[in-house]
Amino acid sequence: MFGLSPFELSVIGVIAVVLFGGNLPEVARKFGSTYAQLRRSLTDVQQQFREAQAEASRAMTIEDKSPTTPSYEDEPEEAAEPTAPKFKPPR
Repeated sequence: MFGLSPFELSVIGVIAVVLFGGNLPEVARKFGSTYAQLRRSLTDVQQQFREAQAEASRAMTIEDKSPTTPSYEDEPEEAAEPTAPKFKPPR
């Protein structure tokens, strides 16, 4: 459990009894509720991150599906290849 040996767990238990005595059940309850609240908030943060990641992923796939070059209706289907002007040497 948590990588601790039985001896280490017993030492921690004895220290807890010495420190908290009769209040040990109350302290354990508070610790448990605080731990549960921490886990819930951590789960909420993870869920928000997953939602943002999924939204970004959807946006990227929508961008990928869109055409990369704009199509113009006025442009002829087969445009002539662009040519450079011919060089005329000076006289």
